[in-house]
Amino acid sequence: MNTAPTEKLELSSERLALFVTASAAIGTAGCSQIRNQTSRITGAPKVPFIPLVWRGEKSETARFVLGRAGFGADTGAVNRVADMGSANYLEEQLQDRQEEDPIVSWRVDSLEVLQSEKDAPDALYSMSDEQLLREIQQAALLRAVYSRHQLRETLADFWTNHFNIYALKNDGRSLIPSDTERVIRPHVLGSFHDMLVASAHSPAMLAYLDNNLNRRGVANENYARELMELHTLGVYSGYSLKDIQVVAKCFTGWTVQTGFKRGLPDYDPKNHDDSIKFIPFLNLTIKPNGGKRDAAQVLDALAAHPATARFIATKLCMRYLGTAPEPIVNSAAAAYLKSNSNITAVMRPILLDGLLSREYTLPILKRPLDFAVSAIRALGADTDGGDGVQQYLAAMGQPLYQWPMPDGFPSKPSAWTGSLLGRWNFAFALTAGTINGTSINLENISSMKSDNAVYRLLETVFAYPAAHSAIRRERNTLMSLRDKAQNLSQQLQELAGLCIASPAFQSC
Repeated sequence: MNTAPTEKLELSSERLALFVTASAAIGTAGCSQIRNQTSRITGAPKVPFIPLVWRGEKSETARFVLGRAGFGADTGAVNRVADMGSANYLEEQLQDRQEEDPIVSWRVDSLEVLQSEKDAPDALYSMSDEQLLREIQQAALLRAVYSRHQLRETLADFWTNHFNIYALKNDGRSLIPSDTERVIRPHVLGSFHDMLVASAHSPAMLAYLDNNLNRRGVANENYARELMELHTLGVYSGYSLKDIQVVAKCFTGWTVQTGFKRGLPDYDPKNHDDSIKFIPFLNLTIKPNGGKRDAAQVLDALAAHPATARFIATKLCMRYLGTAPEPIVNSAAAAYLKSNSNITAVMRPILLDGLLSREYTLPILKRPLDFAVSAIRALGADTDGGDGVQQYLAAMGQPLYQWPMPDGFPSKPSAWTGSLLGRWNFAFALTAGTINGTSINLENISSMKSDNAVYRLLETVFAYPAAHSAIRRERNTLMSLRDKAQNLSQQLQELAGLCIASPAFQSC
Protein backbone atom coordinates (compact mmCIF):
# COMPACT_ATOMS: atom_id res chain seq x y z
CA MET A 1 0.00 0.00 0.00
CA ASN A 2 1.23 3.50 -0.78
CA THR A 3 2.30 5.62 2.14
CA ALA A 4 2.42 9.36 2.61
CA PRO A 5 5.58 11.20 1.55
CA THR A 6 8.18 11.41 4.27
CA GLU A 7 9.18 14.97 3.44
CA LYS A 8 6.60 17.61 4.28
CA LEU A 9 6.56 21.20 3.17
CA GLU A 10 6.96 23.70 5.95
CA LEU A 11 4.35 26.39 5.41
CA SER A 12 5.40 29.88 6.34
CA SER A 13 3.20 31.79 8.76
CA GLU A 14 2.16 34.08 5.91
CA ARG A 15 1.12 31.15 3.71
CA LEU A 16 -0.67 29.42 6.52
CA ALA A 17 -2.58 32.57 7.43
CA LEU A 18 -3.57 33.07 3.81
CA PHE A 19 -4.88 29.56 3.30
CA VAL A 20 -6.53 29.06 6.68
CA THR A 21 -8.47 32.24 6.06
CA ALA A 22 -9.41 31.33 2.51
CA SER A 23 -9.71 27.54 2.58
CA ALA A 24 -13.48 27.56 3.00
CA ALA A 25 -13.96 29.62 -0.14
CA ILE A 26 -14.90 27.80 -3.32
CA GLY A 27 -13.90 29.81 -6.36
CA THR A 28 -14.96 29.22 -9.90
CA ALA A 29 -11.63 29.66 -11.65
CA GLY A 30 -10.85 26.73 -13.89
CA CYS A 31 -7.86 24.82 -15.02
CA SER A 32 -5.13 25.41 -17.59
CA GLN A 33 -2.21 23.57 -19.09
CA ILE A 34 1.02 24.07 -21.02
CA ARG A 35 2.06 20.95 -22.91
CA ASN A 36 3.17 19.41 -26.13
CA GLN A 37 2.43 15.77 -25.39
CA THR A 38 3.91 14.29 -28.55
CA SER A 39 7.32 15.83 -27.95
CA ARG A 40 7.63 13.96 -24.68
CA ILE A 41 7.52 10.66 -26.57
CA THR A 42 9.22 11.36 -29.87
CA GLY A 43 11.89 13.76 -28.60
CA ALA A 44 10.79 16.34 -31.16
CA PRO A 45 11.29 20.01 -30.27
CA LYS A 46 8.64 21.34 -27.95
CA VAL A 47 5.98 23.54 -29.44
CA PRO A 48 6.23 27.04 -27.95
CA PHE A 49 3.76 27.99 -25.28
CA ILE A 50 0.42 29.03 -26.78
CA PRO A 51 -0.72 32.32 -25.25
CA LEU A 52 -4.30 32.71 -24.17
CA VAL A 53 -6.42 34.54 -26.74
CA TRP A 54 -9.34 35.81 -24.72
CA ARG A 55 -12.65 35.97 -26.56
CA GLY A 56 -14.82 37.13 -23.72
CA GLU A 57 -17.82 34.98 -22.90
CA LYS A 58 -16.82 32.26 -25.40
CA SER A 59 -13.49 31.78 -23.65
CA GLU A 60 -15.06 31.92 -20.20
CA THR A 61 -17.53 29.18 -21.16
CA ALA A 62 -14.75 27.13 -22.76
CA ARG A 63 -12.62 27.40 -19.61
CA PHE A 64 -15.53 26.31 -17.45
CA VAL A 65 -16.55 23.41 -19.70
CA LEU A 66 -12.99 22.11 -19.93
CA GLY A 67 -12.74 22.13 -16.15
CA ARG A 68 -16.03 20.28 -15.63
CA ALA A 69 -16.17 17.83 -18.54
CA GLY A 70 -12.49 16.98 -18.09
CA PHE A 71 -9.59 17.12 -15.68
CA GLY A 72 -8.53 20.63 -16.65
CA ALA A 73 -7.81 22.93 -19.57
CA ASP A 74 -4.76 24.39 -21.25
CA THR A 75 -4.71 27.82 -22.83
CA GLY A 76 -4.50 26.24 -26.28
CA ALA A 77 -7.60 24.17 -25.55
CA VAL A 78 -9.47 27.25 -24.33
CA ASN A 79 -8.61 28.94 -27.62
CA ARG A 80 -9.69 25.89 -29.62
CA VAL A 81 -12.98 25.35 -27.78
CA ALA A 82 -13.82 29.05 -27.92
CA ASP A 83 -13.29 28.93 -31.69
CA MET A 84 -15.30 25.76 -32.34
CA GLY A 85 -17.96 26.48 -29.73
CA SER A 86 -18.41 24.72 -26.40
CA ALA A 87 -21.51 22.84 -27.61
CA ASN A 88 -19.58 21.43 -30.59
CA TYR A 89 -16.73 20.44 -28.31
CA LEU A 90 -19.07 18.57 -25.97
CA GLU A 91 -20.68 16.76 -28.90
CA GLU A 92 -17.20 15.77 -30.03
CA GLN A 93 -16.44 14.39 -26.57
CA LEU A 94 -19.73 12.47 -26.48
CA GLN A 95 -18.78 10.30 -29.44
CA ASP A 96 -18.50 6.73 -28.20
CA ARG A 97 -16.23 5.23 -30.88
CA GLN A 98 -13.00 6.96 -30.01
CA GLU A 99 -9.66 5.19 -30.20
CA GLU A 100 -7.31 5.71 -27.28
CA ASP A 101 -4.69 8.36 -27.98
CA PRO A 102 -1.34 6.98 -29.22
CA ILE A 103 0.41 8.93 -26.46
CA VAL A 104 -1.80 7.30 -23.85
CA SER A 105 -1.47 3.83 -25.36
CA TRP A 106 2.31 4.23 -25.48
CA ARG A 107 2.47 5.07 -21.79
CA VAL A 108 -0.15 2.61 -20.53
CA ASP A 109 0.98 -0.31 -22.68
CA SER A 110 4.42 -0.06 -21.10
CA LEU A 111 2.88 -1.24 -17.83
CA GLU A 112 3.33 -4.98 -17.39
CA VAL A 113 0.01 -5.37 -15.56
CA LEU A 114 -1.94 -3.87 -18.47
CA GLN A 115 -0.09 -5.99 -21.03
CA SER A 116 -0.67 -9.17 -19.01
CA GLU A 117 -4.36 -8.34 -18.67
CA LYS A 118 -4.64 -8.24 -22.46
CA ASP A 119 -2.51 -11.27 -23.29
CA ALA A 120 -2.57 -13.62 -20.27
CA PRO A 121 -4.76 -12.52 -17.34
CA ASP A 122 -3.77 -15.59 -15.35
CA ALA A 123 -0.23 -14.16 -15.16
CA LEU A 124 -1.53 -11.39 -12.91
CA TYR A 125 -1.56 -13.87 -10.04
CA SER A 126 2.18 -14.30 -10.32
CA MET A 127 2.86 -10.58 -9.84
CA SER A 128 3.46 -8.96 -6.49
CA ASP A 129 0.64 -7.11 -4.78
CA GLU A 130 2.80 -3.99 -4.82
CA GLN A 131 3.27 -4.05 -8.59
CA LEU A 132 -0.38 -4.81 -9.27
CA LEU A 133 -1.63 -1.91 -7.19
CA ARG A 134 0.99 0.55 -8.38
CA GLU A 135 0.42 -0.11 -12.08
CA ILE A 136 -3.38 -0.03 -12.05
CA GLN A 137 -3.07 3.28 -10.20
CA GLN A 138 -0.55 4.50 -12.77
CA ALA A 139 -2.82 3.59 -15.67
CA ALA A 140 -5.72 5.57 -14.21
CA LEU A 141 -3.61 8.64 -13.58
CA LEU A 142 -1.77 8.57 -16.92
CA ARG A 143 -5.04 8.37 -18.81
CA ALA A 144 -6.51 11.24 -16.80
CA VAL A 145 -3.47 13.46 -17.41
CA TYR A 146 -2.75 12.76 -21.07
CA SER A 147 -5.93 11.71 -22.84
CA ARG A 148 -7.61 14.17 -25.19
CA HIS A 149 -10.86 12.27 -24.58
CA GLN A 150 -11.29 14.00 -21.25
CA LEU A 151 -15.01 13.37 -20.84
CA ARG A 152 -14.43 9.67 -21.31
CA GLU A 153 -11.76 9.70 -18.60
CA THR A 154 -13.92 11.57 -16.09
CA LEU A 155 -16.69 9.05 -16.76
CA ALA A 156 -14.25 6.17 -16.31
CA ASP A 157 -13.45 7.58 -12.89
CA PHE A 158 -17.16 8.12 -12.16
CA TRP A 159 -18.15 4.55 -13.02
CA THR A 160 -15.12 3.13 -11.20
CA ASN A 161 -16.48 4.77 -8.06
CA HIS A 162 -20.07 3.81 -8.85
CA PHE A 163 -19.05 0.14 -9.10
CA ASN A 164 -16.37 0.49 -6.44
CA ILE A 165 -14.13 -2.47 -5.61
CA TYR A 166 -11.62 -2.45 -2.76
CA ALA A 167 -8.25 -3.61 -4.08
CA LEU A 168 -6.97 -4.81 -0.72
CA LYS A 169 -9.73 -7.37 -0.13
CA ASN A 170 -9.17 -10.97 -1.22
CA ASP A 171 -7.67 -11.09 -4.74
CA GLY A 172 -8.78 -7.55 -5.59
CA ARG A 173 -5.39 -6.43 -6.87
CA SER A 174 -5.23 -9.34 -9.32
CA LEU A 175 -8.85 -8.97 -10.45
CA ILE A 176 -9.30 -5.19 -10.76
CA PRO A 177 -7.22 -4.81 -13.96
CA SER A 178 -9.68 -7.00 -15.87
CA ASP A 179 -12.63 -5.25 -14.25
CA THR A 180 -11.26 -1.89 -15.37
CA GLU A 181 -10.45 -2.96 -18.93
CA ARG A 182 -13.43 -5.22 -19.62
CA VAL A 183 -16.25 -3.92 -17.43
CA ILE A 184 -15.80 -0.19 -16.96
CA ARG A 185 -13.87 1.30 -19.86
CA PRO A 186 -15.73 -0.35 -22.79
CA HIS A 187 -19.06 0.98 -21.51
CA VAL A 188 -18.40 4.48 -20.14
CA LEU A 189 -20.47 6.09 -22.92
CA GLY A 190 -22.35 2.99 -23.97
CA SER A 191 -25.17 0.98 -22.41
CA PHE A 192 -25.60 1.11 -18.64
CA HIS A 193 -27.47 -2.20 -18.88
CA ASP A 194 -24.46 -3.85 -20.50
CA MET A 195 -22.06 -2.38 -17.94
CA LEU A 196 -24.33 -3.57 -15.12
CA VAL A 197 -24.42 -7.10 -16.54
CA ALA A 198 -20.64 -7.12 -17.01
CA SER A 199 -20.16 -5.91 -13.43
CA ALA A 200 -22.57 -8.51 -12.04
CA HIS A 201 -20.43 -11.29 -13.53
CA SER A 202 -17.07 -9.63 -12.91
CA PRO A 203 -14.85 -11.84 -10.73
CA ALA A 204 -13.60 -8.72 -8.96
CA MET A 205 -17.13 -7.69 -8.00
CA LEU A 206 -18.26 -11.23 -7.16
CA ALA A 207 -15.32 -11.65 -4.79
CA TYR A 208 -15.47 -8.16 -3.28
CA LEU A 209 -19.18 -8.37 -2.38
CA ASP A 210 -19.00 -12.03 -1.35
CA ASN A 211 -21.25 -13.48 -4.03
CA ASN A 212 -18.72 -16.31 -4.32
CA LEU A 213 -20.18 -17.36 -0.95
CA ASN A 214 -23.79 -17.05 -2.15
CA ARG A 215 -25.32 -20.50 -2.54
CA ARG A 216 -28.56 -22.38 -2.22
CA GLY A 217 -29.77 -22.63 1.37
CA VAL A 218 -27.23 -20.11 2.71
CA ALA A 219 -27.80 -17.05 0.53
CA ASN A 220 -25.32 -14.22 1.04
CA GLU A 221 -27.11 -10.87 0.58
CA ASN A 222 -24.12 -8.53 0.24
CA TYR A 223 -24.09 -8.23 -3.54
CA ALA A 224 -27.88 -8.10 -3.85
CA ARG A 225 -28.04 -5.27 -1.31
CA GLU A 226 -25.42 -3.11 -3.03
CA LEU A 227 -26.78 -3.97 -6.47
CA MET A 228 -30.08 -2.35 -5.52
CA GLU A 229 -28.87 0.40 -3.19
CA LEU A 230 -25.74 1.64 -4.95
CA HIS A 231 -25.70 0.29 -8.50
CA THR A 232 -29.30 0.74 -9.66
CA LEU A 233 -32.40 1.82 -7.72
CA GLY A 234 -30.95 3.93 -4.92
CA VAL A 235 -31.57 3.50 -1.20
CA TYR A 236 -34.72 5.64 -1.11
CA SER A 237 -36.55 4.01 -4.01
CA GLY A 238 -38.85 1.94 -1.79
CA TYR A 239 -37.64 -1.66 -2.04
CA SER A 240 -37.61 -3.80 1.11
CA LEU A 241 -35.47 -6.39 2.84
CA LYS A 242 -37.69 -9.05 1.25
CA ASP A 243 -36.68 -7.80 -2.19
CA ILE A 244 -32.99 -8.04 -1.28
CA GLN A 245 -33.39 -11.56 0.03
CA VAL A 246 -35.12 -12.79 -3.13
CA VAL A 247 -32.64 -11.05 -5.44
CA ALA A 248 -29.83 -12.73 -3.51
CA LYS A 249 -31.37 -16.12 -4.27
CA CYS A 250 -31.40 -15.26 -7.97
CA PHE A 251 -27.62 -14.85 -7.86
CA THR A 252 -26.83 -18.05 -5.99
CA GLY A 253 -24.28 -20.20 -7.78
CA TRP A 254 -22.38 -17.30 -9.38
CA THR A 255 -18.83 -17.46 -8.13
CA VAL A 256 -15.14 -17.17 -9.03
CA GLN A 257 -13.13 -20.15 -10.19
CA THR A 258 -10.13 -21.44 -8.28
CA GLY A 259 -7.28 -23.74 -9.19
CA PHE A 260 -6.13 -23.85 -12.82
CA LYS A 261 -8.79 -21.35 -13.95
CA ARG A 262 -8.34 -19.09 -10.95
CA GLY A 263 -9.89 -15.65 -11.33
CA LEU A 264 -12.44 -16.51 -14.06
CA PRO A 265 -16.20 -16.15 -13.49
CA ASP A 266 -18.08 -19.35 -12.88
CA TYR A 267 -21.66 -20.57 -12.48
CA ASP A 268 -22.31 -23.69 -10.44
CA PRO A 269 -25.86 -24.98 -11.05
CA LYS A 270 -25.62 -27.26 -8.01
CA ASN A 271 -25.40 -24.19 -5.76
CA HIS A 272 -28.18 -22.24 -7.47
CA ASP A 273 -31.62 -21.85 -5.88
CA ASP A 274 -33.90 -22.97 -8.72
CA SER A 275 -37.18 -22.48 -6.85
CA ILE A 276 -39.94 -20.13 -7.97
CA LYS A 277 -39.21 -16.59 -6.73
CA PHE A 278 -41.19 -13.33 -6.61
CA ILE A 279 -39.61 -9.86 -6.18
CA PRO A 280 -42.39 -7.53 -4.95
CA PHE A 281 -40.77 -4.17 -5.75
CA LEU A 282 -40.03 -5.21 -9.34
CA ASN A 283 -43.31 -7.13 -9.64
CA LEU A 284 -41.18 -9.87 -11.13
CA THR A 285 -41.85 -13.58 -10.93
CA ILE A 286 -38.88 -15.87 -11.52
CA LYS A 287 -40.05 -19.23 -12.80
CA PRO A 288 -38.48 -22.42 -11.40
CA ASN A 289 -35.48 -24.08 -13.05
CA GLY A 290 -34.35 -20.83 -14.65
CA GLY A 291 -30.67 -21.33 -13.89
CA LYS A 292 -28.50 -18.52 -15.25
CA ARG A 293 -31.59 -16.72 -16.58
CA ASP A 294 -32.64 -15.80 -13.02
CA ALA A 295 -29.84 -13.27 -12.66
CA ALA A 296 -30.36 -11.98 -16.21
CA GLN A 297 -34.05 -11.29 -15.56
CA VAL A 298 -33.24 -9.36 -12.40
CA LEU A 299 -30.57 -7.27 -14.11
CA ASP A 300 -32.87 -6.52 -17.05
CA ALA A 301 -35.64 -5.37 -14.70
CA LEU A 302 -33.32 -3.26 -12.55
CA ALA A 303 -31.66 -1.57 -15.53
CA ALA A 304 -35.04 -0.69 -17.07
CA HIS A 305 -36.65 0.60 -13.87
CA PRO A 306 -37.60 4.32 -13.69
CA ALA A 307 -36.00 4.54 -10.23
CA THR A 308 -32.69 3.46 -11.73
CA ALA A 309 -33.02 6.04 -14.49
CA ARG A 310 -33.58 8.78 -11.94
CA PHE A 311 -30.85 7.57 -9.59
CA ILE A 312 -28.23 7.47 -12.37
CA ALA A 313 -29.36 10.82 -13.81
CA THR A 314 -29.20 12.49 -10.39
CA LYS A 315 -25.77 11.11 -9.61
CA LEU A 316 -24.35 12.22 -12.97
CA CYS A 317 -25.86 15.68 -12.50
CA MET A 318 -24.15 16.00 -9.13
CA ARG A 319 -20.83 15.00 -10.68
CA TYR A 320 -20.91 17.42 -13.61
CA LEU A 321 -23.19 20.23 -12.43
CA GLY A 322 -22.53 20.26 -8.69
CA THR A 323 -26.28 20.04 -8.09
CA ALA A 324 -29.31 18.10 -9.37
CA PRO A 325 -31.77 20.58 -10.91
CA GLU A 326 -35.16 19.00 -11.45
CA PRO A 327 -35.55 19.92 -15.15
CA ILE A 328 -32.16 18.44 -16.04
CA VAL A 329 -32.67 15.30 -13.94
CA ASN A 330 -36.06 14.78 -15.58
CA SER A 331 -34.61 15.18 -19.08
CA ALA A 332 -31.67 12.89 -18.37
CA ALA A 333 -33.87 10.22 -16.77
CA ALA A 334 -36.29 10.37 -19.71
CA ALA A 335 -33.37 10.01 -22.13
CA TYR A 336 -32.17 6.98 -20.15
CA LEU A 337 -35.53 5.22 -20.48
CA LYS A 338 -36.12 6.19 -24.09
CA SER A 339 -32.66 5.03 -25.20
CA ASN A 340 -32.62 1.77 -23.23
CA SER A 341 -30.03 3.13 -20.77
CA ASN A 342 -27.63 4.68 -23.29
CA ILE A 343 -25.18 6.78 -21.27
CA THR A 344 -24.37 9.14 -24.15
CA ALA A 345 -28.06 9.99 -24.40
CA VAL A 346 -28.19 10.63 -20.65
CA MET A 347 -25.13 12.88 -20.74
CA ARG A 348 -26.37 15.04 -23.60
CA PRO A 349 -29.00 17.04 -21.61
CA ILE A 350 -26.70 17.15 -18.56
CA LEU A 351 -23.91 18.75 -20.58
CA LEU A 352 -25.66 20.65 -23.37
CA ASP A 353 -28.64 21.91 -21.36
CA GLY A 354 -27.24 21.84 -17.84
CA LEU A 355 -23.53 22.62 -18.05
CA LEU A 356 -23.89 25.23 -20.79
CA SER A 357 -26.59 27.01 -18.80
CA ARG A 358 -24.73 28.27 -15.77
CA GLU A 359 -27.98 28.75 -13.84
CA TYR A 360 -28.04 24.96 -13.40
CA THR A 361 -24.55 24.67 -11.90
CA LEU A 362 -22.88 25.18 -8.55
CA PRO A 363 -19.14 25.27 -7.75
CA ILE A 364 -17.52 21.88 -7.18
CA LEU A 365 -14.63 21.36 -4.77
CA LYS A 366 -12.08 19.13 -6.46
CA ARG A 367 -11.40 15.78 -4.89
CA PRO A 368 -7.68 15.00 -4.50
CA LEU A 369 -7.49 13.09 -7.80
CA ASP A 370 -9.13 15.92 -9.75
CA PHE A 371 -6.96 18.47 -7.95
CA ALA A 372 -3.69 16.63 -8.58
CA VAL A 373 -4.41 15.87 -12.23
CA SER A 374 -5.58 19.40 -13.00
CA ALA A 375 -2.45 20.80 -11.34
CA ILE A 376 -0.15 18.54 -13.37
CA ARG A 377 -1.98 19.53 -16.53
CA ALA A 378 -2.14 23.21 -15.63
CA LEU A 379 1.62 23.55 -15.24
CA GLY A 380 2.56 21.28 -18.12
CA ALA A 381 4.31 18.82 -15.83
CA ASP A 382 5.37 15.41 -17.11
CA THR A 383 4.62 12.39 -14.92
CA ASP A 384 4.97 8.64 -14.87
CA GLY A 385 1.91 8.45 -12.62
CA GLY A 386 3.86 6.26 -10.21
CA ASP A 387 4.64 6.15 -6.52
CA GLY A 388 5.73 9.79 -6.34
CA VAL A 389 2.28 11.15 -7.23
CA GLN A 390 0.35 8.25 -5.74
CA GLN A 391 1.91 8.86 -2.32
CA TYR A 392 0.63 12.40 -2.38
CA LEU A 393 -2.82 11.21 -3.40
CA ALA A 394 -2.77 8.86 -0.42
CA ALA A 395 -1.68 11.72 1.86
CA MET A 396 -4.61 13.77 0.54
CA GLY A 397 -6.98 10.92 1.35
CA GLN A 398 -7.65 9.35 -2.06
CA PRO A 399 -5.37 6.36 -2.68
CA LEU A 400 -6.83 4.94 -5.87
CA TYR A 401 -8.74 1.63 -5.63
CA GLN A 402 -8.41 1.68 -1.84
CA TRP A 403 -11.80 2.89 -0.64
CA PRO A 404 -12.98 -0.05 1.48
CA MET A 405 -16.74 0.64 1.36
CA PRO A 406 -18.83 -0.19 -1.73
CA ASP A 407 -20.11 3.38 -2.13
CA GLY A 408 -16.85 4.69 -3.65
CA PHE A 409 -14.89 7.80 -2.75
CA PRO A 410 -17.22 10.54 -1.48
CA SER A 411 -17.98 13.63 -3.53
CA LYS A 412 -19.29 15.91 -0.77
CA PRO A 413 -16.87 18.77 0.05
CA SER A 414 -17.15 18.01 3.77
CA ALA A 415 -15.44 14.66 3.16
CA TRP A 416 -12.25 16.39 2.02
CA THR A 417 -11.82 19.22 4.53
CA GLY A 418 -9.06 17.27 6.25
CA SER A 419 -6.94 17.09 3.08
CA LEU A 420 -5.97 20.77 2.84
CA LEU A 421 -2.45 20.42 4.28
CA GLY A 422 -1.81 17.47 1.97
CA ARG A 423 -2.97 19.58 -0.98
CA TRP A 424 -0.62 22.42 -0.08
CA ASN A 425 2.29 19.99 0.31
CA PHE A 426 1.51 18.55 -3.12
CA ALA A 427 1.25 21.99 -4.74
CA PHE A 428 4.65 23.17 -3.53
CA ALA A 429 6.36 19.82 -4.16
CA LEU A 430 5.02 19.80 -7.72
CA THR A 431 6.19 23.33 -8.51
CA ALA A 432 9.58 22.73 -6.83
CA GLY A 433 10.07 19.59 -8.93
CA THR A 434 10.60 17.28 -5.94
CA ILE A 435 7.99 14.61 -6.74
CA ASN A 436 9.70 11.42 -7.92
CA GLY A 437 8.77 10.57 -11.49
CA THR A 438 7.24 13.98 -12.15
CA SER A 439 9.07 16.94 -13.65
CA ILE A 440 8.10 20.51 -14.42
CA ASN A 441 9.60 23.14 -16.71
CA LEU A 442 8.63 26.79 -16.36
CA GLU A 443 11.17 28.00 -18.93
CA ASN A 444 8.47 29.42 -21.19
CA ILE A 445 7.51 31.75 -18.37
CA SER A 446 10.85 32.40 -16.65
CA SER A 447 12.41 33.72 -19.86
CA MET A 448 10.16 36.76 -19.68
CA LYS A 449 10.50 39.92 -17.68
CA SER A 450 9.35 39.64 -14.09
CA ASP A 451 5.96 41.33 -14.26
CA ASN A 452 5.06 39.72 -17.59
CA ALA A 453 6.14 36.32 -16.26
CA VAL A 454 3.90 36.66 -13.22
CA TYR A 455 0.91 37.59 -15.33
CA ARG A 456 1.66 34.80 -17.80
CA LEU A 457 1.84 32.31 -14.93
CA LEU A 458 -1.53 33.46 -13.62
CA GLU A 459 -3.05 33.29 -17.09
CA THR A 460 -1.67 29.79 -17.53
CA VAL A 461 -3.00 28.42 -14.26
CA PHE A 462 -6.39 30.10 -14.21
CA ALA A 463 -7.02 30.60 -17.96
CA TYR A 464 -8.05 34.19 -17.42
CA PRO A 465 -6.49 37.19 -19.22
CA ALA A 466 -4.09 39.41 -17.32
CA ALA A 467 -6.67 42.20 -17.30
CA HIS A 468 -9.35 40.01 -15.68
CA SER A 469 -10.35 41.01 -12.16
CA ALA A 470 -9.70 37.49 -10.85
CA ILE A 471 -6.10 37.68 -12.09
CA ARG A 472 -5.55 41.11 -10.58
CA ARG A 473 -6.80 39.92 -7.19
CA GLU A 474 -4.58 36.83 -7.28
CA ARG A 475 -1.56 38.86 -8.41
CA ASN A 476 -1.91 41.35 -5.56
CA THR A 477 -2.18 38.55 -3.01
CA LEU A 478 0.64 36.47 -4.43
CA MET A 479 3.04 39.31 -4.99
CA SER A 480 2.63 40.41 -1.37
CA LEU A 481 3.93 36.99 -0.29
CA ARG A 482 6.83 36.82 -2.73
CA ASP A 483 10.34 36.75 -1.31
CA LYS A 484 12.12 39.68 -2.96
CA ALA A 485 15.52 38.03 -2.44
CA GLN A 486 14.79 35.13 -4.75
CA ASN A 487 15.68 35.09 -8.42
CA LEU A 488 12.89 35.05 -10.98
CA SER A 489 12.95 31.26 -11.44
CA GLN A 490 12.60 30.69 -7.70
CA GLN A 491 9.92 33.36 -7.47
CA LEU A 492 7.91 31.64 -10.19
CA GLN A 493 8.18 28.28 -8.42
CA GLU A 494 6.93 29.93 -5.23
CA LEU A 495 4.12 31.76 -6.98
CA ALA A 496 3.12 28.70 -9.01
CA GLY A 497 2.79 26.70 -5.79
CA LEU A 498 0.67 29.44 -4.26
CA CYS A 499 -1.55 29.50 -7.35
CA ILE A 500 -2.15 25.74 -7.25
CA ALA A 501 -2.74 25.79 -3.47
CA SER A 502 -5.12 28.75 -3.62
CA PRO A 503 -8.86 28.30 -3.03
CA ALA A 504 -9.55 29.50 -6.58
CA PHE A 505 -7.73 26.45 -8.00
CA GLN A 506 -9.23 24.03 -5.50
CA SER A 507 -12.59 24.24 -7.25
CA CYS A 508 -13.98 24.31 -10.74
